[in-house]
Amino acid sequence: MKVILFGATGMVGQGVLRESLLSKEVESVLTIGRKVTGQKDAKLREIAQKDLLDLSTIQDQLSGYDACFFCLGVSSVGMNEQDYTRITYDLTLSVARTLLKLNPNMTFIYVSGTGTDSTEKGRTMWARVKGRTENELLRLGFKKAYMFRPGYIQPMDGIKTKTRLYAVFYAFSSALYPVAKALAPNYVTTTRQVGRAMIQAALHGAPKTHLENRDLNALG
Repeated sequence: MKVILFGATGMVGQGVLRESLLSKEVESVLTIGRKVTGQKDAKLREIAQKDLLDLSTIQDQLSGYDACFFCLGVSSVGMNEQDYTRITYDLTLSVARTLLKLNPNMTFIYVSGTGTDSTEKGRTMWARVKGRTENELLRLGFKKAYMFRPGYIQPMDGIKTKTRLYAVFYAFSSALYPVAKALAPNYVTTTRQVGRAMIQAALHGAPKTHLENRDLNALG
């Protein structure tokens, strides 16, 4: 399987990249982002693209892929709905439409989040925008499309979030992860499990289109 990965420098993307490079079933990985990870691996190729809304300059390099793992995202804290929509909805759909045109048999996997609002009518801004994004992705016509909705994700293997607010949270919560895993295993997951679940869904499918923590853990 050949994979395109967006958001490889984020916490989730780092985990997905690690598992993809380790997997014998993943032949190659192309990362696309505003920055490269700087990692060196025979299976890895990276493209730094400043304007992710316009992939026309690299379009000739995006054919022949089996799956896209879309892990790119930003926190909604301090953002208005218009700006958050541009990054979350407009960018994601622009990328998806470009890739579908070039790879009609592609599987597209989008990392959303627990609490995403599929009705698009709730009071929580980020949940509405994420829900709208999910709904449109499922309507585009990909061979397979899955919406990953993780809740608490424990970073593993030295992976760290680059969002300062989240980094503070993880500094305190990491010590409690073993307890949470023992008491509520269906409500927590890890970067390893998310990455492995993504690979399995792309290769073998998943039982449903919207996958919560417990579904990700079962797959991963």
